[in-house]
Amino acid sequence: MGRAYQNRKESMAKTSDMKAKVYSRYSREIYMCAKSGGIEPTGNLALASLLERAKKDQVPAHVIDKAITKAAGGGGEDFAVARYEGFGPGNTMIIVDCLTDNPNRTYGDVRTCFNKVKAKLGASGAVSHLFDHDAIFSFSGPDEDAVLEALAEADVDVSDIEAEDGVITVFAPHTEYAKTRDALKSAFDGIEFEVDEVQFVPQMTTAIEGADVEQFEKMLDMLNFLDDVQHVFHNAEY
Repeated sequence: MGRAYQNRKESMAKTSDMKAKVYSRYSREIYMCAKSGGIEPTGNLALASLLERAKKDQVPAHVIDKAITKAAGGGGEDFAVARYEGFGPGNTMIIVDCLTDNPNRTYGDVRTCFNKVKAKLGASGAVSHLFDHDAIFSFSGPDEDAVLEALAEADVDVSDIEAEDGVITVFAPHTEYAKTRDALKSAFDGIEFEVDEVQFVPQMTTAIEGADVEQFEKMLDMLNFLDDVQHVFHNAEY
């Protein structure tokens, strides 16, 4: 694709331990989303999208139901969003998004992952200004022009549209997520999204090879094994 973007690391879940981590992350995110926006997907677009992704990633129904029931009760944990930025092996740029109930613990855990591969955490904004914060929708479709027309009619501010091998990918500012999703759903009956989420998309990539690849993958594995880490975005190409 012309613009590099990555799918969530949940797709790398190969062991039962990693699957348990994936389920835990979805549970936490569903709980927070339902608690802040309401437990009914029809009135909470972010929750509806999140539930669709959870089902695609084969998150068990009881995990989803428990998180929503917990949110409906009004009690439970209070998680805060935490974002960490830094430089990884081979001078790559990394953004780590977390949901945490203990920021000091989470910062320490993330810093340890960086330190173990001689990487460096930076201040807020250290690398994020070199990423676009985009809503991304990818789906099967042969007609790029029809998609562009439908979004224009809905007055959606589209950043880019790509078509490759029968798959269309729409990039829009993250603030246009709900509007873009609604427009696509309305214009194309039965549309199924392969990608439906907000990501940090690097404006340029950094090629790494050799030992840097090994260290980079080690770092990703460590970060993705942390309970508090929800998403990891980077600009590495290898």
